[in-house]
Amino acid sequence: MAPQPHQPNNCDSEVGFFSTLGGLENLPPLEQISPAGLAYIGDAVYELYVRLYYLLPPKHIADYHQLVVAEVRAENQAQQLQALIPYLTESEQEIVKRGRNAAAKPPRRLSAQVYQQATSLETLVGYLFLSDKNRLQSLLLSLQENQTPTNNS
Repeated sequence: MAPQPHQPNNCDSEVGFFSTLGGLENLPPLEQISPAGLAYIGDAVYELYVRLYYLLPPKHIADYHQLVVAEVRAENQAQQLQALIPYLTESEQEIVKRGRNAAAKPPRRLSAQVYQQATSLETLVGYLFLSDKNRLQSLLLSLQENQTPTNNS
């Protein structure tokens, strides 16, 4: 059988990996999803984004895990949020505020402020994943561009 020419898949589209995560037709209206629900979704989406970011060059699973865990820690998420704040729209800043106010009691190892900021980032990611994937990808790429070259080694 002759090889088939490259057929663009969902990963080749404008919204990259986000377009591969279809099947969102049965969601409740966005206004009905609580900030905690948005943060729950945002946590998963952010971790998936980071996992995909570190796929190349190929590594051992333990190395992937170490890189991803370091990136998705609350302390790092709080820093990522601070880097994004100047670029957020008024409505996005309102989502961040809702996320901060919805943060539960932090784990012992974290200050309330760091935990609130991490939850705020997750809430924003969840909100944008469900409402504007292009905007989410733009913000995540801006974070990626601001990282030092050693972060992806």
